Amino acid sequence: MAQSENKVCTVKSWQEGPLIDESTLQEDLTRHFYYTLGRDMVGESRLYLYHALALTIRDRLVARCRTTRQQRQLSPTRQVAYLSLEFLMGRALGNAVLNLDLEENVRHAVQEYCTTLEEVAEAEHDAGLGNGGLGRLAACFLDSCATLGLPVIGYGIRYEYGMFNQSIEQGHQVEHPDNWLREGHPWEITAPENTRRIKFFGHVEVYQDKHGRKHHQWVNTQDVLAVPYDVPVPGYKNEVVNTLRLWKSEATDEFNLSEFNAGSYTEAVARKNLAEQITMVLYPNDSSENGKELRLRQQYFLSSASLQDLLANWVAGHGEDFSEFAQYNVFQLNDTHPSIAVAELMRLLVDEHDLDWDAAWHITTRTMAYTNHTLLPEALEKWSVSLFSRLLPRLLEIIYEINARFLTEVACQWPGDMQKQRSMSLIEEGAHPQVRMAYLAIVGSFSVNGVAALHTELLTGGLFNEFYQLWPHKFNNKTNGVTPRRWLAHCNPELAKLIGSKIGDQWVAHFADIEKIRRYYDDKAFQTQWLSVKQHNKQKLVDLVKEACGVEFDVAMMFDVQVKRIHEYKRQLLNILHVIYLYERIRKGDTANLTPRCVLLGGKAAPGYFMAKLIIKLFNNVAEAINNDPLAKPYLRVAFLPNYNVSAMEVICPATDLSEQISTTGKEASGTGNMKFMMNGAVTIGTLDGANIEIRDAVGVENFFLFGAKSDELAAIRSTYNPNQIIQSNPALQEVMELLESGHFNLFEPGLFQPIIDSIRDPHDQWLVAYDFESYIEAQQKVELAYQDKEYWTRLSILNTAASGEFSSDRTILQYSQEIWQLAQQ
Repeated sequence: MAQSENKVCTVKSWQEGPLIDESTLQEDLTRHFYYTLGRDMVGESRLYLYHALALTIRDRLVARCRTTRQQRQLSPTRQVAYLSLEFLMGRALGNAVLNLDLEENVRHAVQEYCTTLEEVAEAEHDAGLGNGGLGRLAACFLDSCATLGLPVIGYGIRYEYGMFNQSIEQGHQVEHPDNWLREGHPWEITAPENTRRIKFFGHVEVYQDKHGRKHHQWVNTQDVLAVPYDVPVPGYKNEVVNTLRLWKSEATDEFNLSEFNAGSYTEAVARKNLAEQITMVLYPNDSSENGKELRLRQQYFLSSASLQDLLANWVAGHGEDFSEFAQYNVFQLNDTHPSIAVAELMRLLVDEHDLDWDAAWHITTRTMAYTNHTLLPEALEKWSVSLFSRLLPRLLEIIYEINARFLTEVACQWPGDMQKQRSMSLIEEGAHPQVRMAYLAIVGSFSVNGVAALHTELLTGGLFNEFYQLWPHKFNNKTNGVTPRRWLAHCNPELAKLIGSKIGDQWVAHFADIEKIRRYYDDKAFQTQWLSVKQHNKQKLVDLVKEACGVEFDVAMMFDVQVKRIHEYKRQLLNILHVIYLYERIRKGDTANLTPRCVLLGGKAAPGYFMAKLIIKLFNNVAEAINNDPLAKPYLRVAFLPNYNVSAMEVICPATDLSEQISTTGKEASGTGNMKFMMNGAVTIGTLDGANIEIRDAVGVENFFLFGAKSDELAAIRSTYNPNQIIQSNPALQEVMELLESGHFNLFEPGLFQPIIDSIRDPHDQWLVAYDFESYIEAQQKVELAYQDKEYWTRLSILNTAASGEFSSDRTILQYSQEIWQLAQQ
């Protein structure tokens, strides 16, 4: 044997290497800037300094992530995989610096480069891998899981293009690609050794083994690779770092060599492009058949890659023995999008790991948990059987088998009731049969939860009532929350410092302690400090609005804000009608008791959502007319903030006086913007919808400006709804409609807003805009009077923050952990 073969290679353990702590931060930053990135000087751009700092922080995250993983391997426990098609993470630098308690060290380190932490942080692009509240909630949940020390891994998609960038051109929304990765993403670490293979198309073959058992083979498939990119998620000052694993799709081979050699270059490239399209863009517009197919491909791609990943880890430690798998694993489905995971887990267990059906179903129904986030029927995910049959033929077979067995259970519960079988079937019959994905999630899960008390009540009493009758034990409520680290400590550091000066800093990790500031709500000195912080935050928003919109806000005016996804049920239109009402008062000289206000609207409309985009156009036209009228300037200023995102919200919510949460009751599942505003001392005007109900209960009915129809009144209202009669009987609304219908806001665009006018006057308007107008105006007038008393309003602001303790995502996740996941907290 050669001498080289006798050598024993010893590799120094990472623990033996140099310490990575606060003392080496300056040195590490210099090393990454000069050597990793090869830079000589900072120059005008802070981009390379940001990358060097991110890598410096990431080193510390990786060290803690490794320790976290090793500790969990030493004492294996139940773990959760959180499957979500959206993670709206925003910027990572500020959050990591806060959670690692490195702010002072980092500020000192970047001073050596003649800059500030804030300037460096501006170089980071938002990781906009979500459309709105759903994705941001997922990000908050991951933060809370790490802060609570819970073994939870997030699984999502690494979209190359995130939520589109929005510009406003002549009042219209214009979408631009959000290539957030164009300058790199220093926080991620690729793990190609964990690449998974995902099947599409093909057909299923059946054969019998020597024991007479049937087996299914999914063959002639067009496979795609799922390559994982891991992003560390740090807990708050607890040394725990969890992981968000994002999947990127790649072709199995760079080219089909036979096609390429045969001269079919175009076909070879097209096949590669088709594979990579899966993770190219966040949620395509599914109004076309191609869009629907791509969206289903995304959902299956995420679910299959994630489940394969977890099963591979299990097999590595336990072989093919799955007898204890359900004891150690939970899969939380974040809304209906990943519900295909129910059928995919069955496929993997039965086809790939050779379990019999009953054993596989026993595991599936003890590991899957489903969170429903919407009451809107169009968001409950139905896919045509024909599309399923072509794209995922084996999965469709499994869904039919699940359905057959489930309907047997339905028949036992309701013998002879064929209508019940049709209404509960996973397959919606008709000329074009469809798979009901929400039903699949319910049937395959041991837990089904809503995200606010009213939402869960409406699910169990209406949308999923038949399933609730069959399995009442499955259903529960988990009211949403948001992380106080991002949405108070990080985004509002001056207020956090003021709060800390009175009650200490424990509230950042134990947010229930925020209630202790209630004792200072009538302390004059504290009120003065509180108001001073608010005014300073308002100036930051003034600067942002000036830069982005060219509109001059005034910190002395009330800041009235509605920022969220543009949708008819969220009723930005009702807000616009109120703005027009105020403008009419100003034009008539009715300004005696008018409180000057700045109205800010922000949010993106889905590219294919005509009415939502028209609402944006109307608001911008109204804003232009008001902002150019000298009569209005002392009393009313209006702006639409383009490209609303997480980073913008970090400026907006600390500056807001009045939080607009005005959705039609029974339509908003929960809302999380309402919680962010509340934490930062904004006062809410809203309907009894979603978590507004719990917010009102927490802060006190006298400290919440309520209006609008209630959920138990809706059926009676809609049965006799006559908006034209309402308009005719309400002089204020009549004047608003007359001004809108006169073309005053579209003088050079005749008829542009007719669809909006028609929708308000439509007796079938499910959003009840005309019905709630009068009540909304009355509530706004109460707001005006309250704001005129600065001391009273400041007390309201303090009380809102003090009452926001139960809306921390830590509380929500603790409930998930104890009541659904049954995890052991570290």
